[in-house]
Amino acid sequence: MAPNHISYSDPPTVGAAVGRRVRFMAKWELFQIPVLGPIIRHVGAFPVKQATADRAALKRAMELLSTGEVVCIFPEGTRNLTGELLKAELGMGLIALKSRAPVVPIALVGTNDLLPAHSAFLKFSRVRVLIGEPVPLDDLYERSSEREALEEVGVRVMAAIADLKDQAVEAERA
Repeated sequence: MAPNHISYSDPPTVGAAVGRRVRFMAKWELFQIPVLGPIIRHVGAFPVKQATADRAALKRAMELLSTGEVVCIFPEGTRNLTGELLKAELGMGLIALKSRAPVVPIALVGTNDLLPAHSAFLKFSRVRVLIGEPVPLDDLYERSSEREALEEVGVRVMAAIADLKDQAVEAERA
């Protein structure tokens, strides 16, 4: 699963919307927080060191996918407080192409109002979760070692998320 990332409330929102256990790739620093670290590990998150080729995290994601687990990776690699979509990191593309697991785009809308940046408290807010169809990647599987193919995965996934976000905006207007 590949959702946009705008709030710390995104992982539990995705987990609630999907209705089955989801394993989240989460930044390593969260596991160092005394209360939070054990909790997120208990619910199945695993650490990734951002801005590096974290082989342990890549290997863990591949292992989970090979056993049929659902893995959620935020393609942007970090929360984006502007709400605009960022370019996807290459790691998601590598995992998608090497595992050949379907990549399901998810648009999260309103989670930044539910738990605003720098806030410790939830606020009542309407949240929308739009789950798309798997992004076609068949033409890229044989090119999994090429940077251009990894970038193309990101372009396709982020375009699918953008389309879902547009649908959410149109639904709000209707």
